[in-house]
Amino acid sequence: MADNLLPTACTTRGKRRKKKNMAEREQEGERGSELEPNQFCCSVCLELFKDPVTIPCGHSYCKFCIEGCWDQNEEKGLYSCPQCRLVFSPRPVLGRNNLLAEVVEMLKKTNTQQVFPSFSEATAATAAEAGADAEAFASPGDVDCDFCCDTNPNKATMSCLTCVASYCPDHLKPHYNIPVLKKHQLVSATVPLQKKMCSKHNKLMEVYCRTDQKCICYLCVIDEHNSHKTVSAAAEREEQQKQLPVNQKKVQERGKEREKELKVLLEALKDFKKCSQTSVKTSSGIFDELISSLKKNCTSLEKLIKAQEKEAVAQAEGLQLQLEEEISKLRKTDTDLEQVSHVDDNIHFIQTFQSLSASCESPDVPNGCVVPSKHTFKAVAQRISELKNEVEDLVKTRWPSITAEVSSVNVLLQPEPKTREEFLNFCCPLNLDKNAVSKNMTLSDLKATCKTQQALTYDSYYGRNSYITTRITSIEQIWCSEALTKRCYWEVSLSGYTWCVAVSYKDKSGASSYKSEFGKDDRSWSLECSSKGCSLRHNDQSISVSGSVFSKIGVYLDYIEGILSFYSISGSNMTLLHRVDTTFTEPLYPCIGFKDDKSQQGTAYYAELVKNWS
Repeated sequence: MADNLLPTACTTRGKRRKKKNMAEREQEGERGSELEPNQFCCSVCLELFKDPVTIPCGHSYCKFCIEGCWDQNEEKGLYSCPQCRLVFSPRPVLGRNNLLAEVVEMLKKTNTQQVFPSFSEATAATAAEAGADAEAFASPGDVDCDFCCDTNPNKATMSCLTCVASYCPDHLKPHYNIPVLKKHQLVSATVPLQKKMCSKHNKLMEVYCRTDQKCICYLCVIDEHNSHKTVSAAAEREEQQKQLPVNQKKVQERGKEREKELKVLLEALKDFKKCSQTSVKTSSGIFDELISSLKKNCTSLEKLIKAQEKEAVAQAEGLQLQLEEEISKLRKTDTDLEQVSHVDDNIHFIQTFQSLSASCESPDVPNGCVVPSKHTFKAVAQRISELKNEVEDLVKTRWPSITAEVSSVNVLLQPEPKTREEFLNFCCPLNLDKNAVSKNMTLSDLKATCKTQQALTYDSYYGRNSYITTRITSIEQIWCSEALTKRCYWEVSLSGYTWCVAVSYKDKSGASSYKSEFGKDDRSWSLECSSKGCSLRHNDQSISVSGSVFSKIGVYLDYIEGILSFYSISGSNMTLLHRVDTTFTEPLYPCIGFKDDKSQQGTAYYAELVKNWS
């Protein structure tokens, strides 16, 4: 019936297109006289240009922003535009865009900067744009008019629930003019009507099932929803409409919170980039100073060697001249002696021979004055080679801690790890402190070994405070040399029946304390295991720990959040033994301890730090 009443000829839309284009051109002409702040925003920081520069491709950025982008690719030697990705090599020289800087200053004076509009303003602007485009042609996501007969249908503005069809303003006119069609129910064309149809009965969904919380048709009410609580769609809409302002307020509040978080994130990211660049420059400067110092020492050594060479050569050349003069004299004497041997006059022979014999017996230069060839500069080269090896070993030892510090720096707070693989990301290199180890323990790299003994007196065990004579159980302790003030994870492999894995503050004097067991005071936390079971001890109070304990213990420390967790490790499986939530006030040092077990005297115990770091 509706098909017979509707006009069959398509309305001419060319006039409307022409009017729309003319209106758009007029609006563009009005906007052309105004400065748009978004046109003068850096695409990196999304703010008005600060010290703007223009790169060879024509795009402009804040000088700080584009230098930060290019500094990240310094090693590759390739520098690209963040927008068009055009690559430049070598690095372009940046010049200030004075004209652009003046325009930005004009915008700042007129208070037109609004890079991030508020959430409510953005929502209102979106709604206004949607209303202005109501007459536009259908685009992806819009509802097409079912009666436009060309390939570019208009956007439908209303849908008829009686006709089950959607109409553009032109094809909707019969519903306003023809009496029979005026009685049809019209709704805004927000979604295609097909989405409002029941997939089972192909009927319009006009009922809401509160039991299943879904829209259904009347046939569904009679069928599988007959025992459910159902209401009309209008009634449910009225009920949910009451909740809309509450949800809208929540969304707006959340939007404002997200805006604040975004602002904080951008500031943090800006500070992070700045700190990163400063760190790179500082590290590079330190290495340059180190290289410069080595070069100075090298130059000084070269001068010293050359000075020594000059002095030694001068002495040798002086000796050479003396030897040459003596050789000349000896040759002359030899000639004279040969001539004297043919002299017939006895008196003349005696006088001449005695004179020549005296010169032979008094050499001008002593014999054996030349240094053997083995006394050369080889020893110097050997000492320098030893120095090089020592420096390389020092760098090799310290380098893991430096890389660990770099890896721990981040803009976003990382969540607490859940799996062993995630825990291993926070591994920090540790070393057993040879200056903080009990007398009866021996160290070998990351391994400490001790052998149980009879109970010792305090003074004989520690070799001091001889006035203390109380007999106590032998406590063997070993500390690590690293002070921890961040997130860190480490594992300890143990053997024995009575041991503890702990963290502790150092004494106020800065020394490691062996006077008390770990966990006896408020300055240490100790997980202790023996044949009687396991417990967590702190401030001389123990808490029993349940769960299977294996020979490998994992310790997770989040110093800032005040979290200390002990895990039992078996393969890739981790079992939480105990978690401490507190506030740490001083740097913490990882520690390991053993106690003598009378039933296991003479047994060798060991504890070894598991090297999970590279």
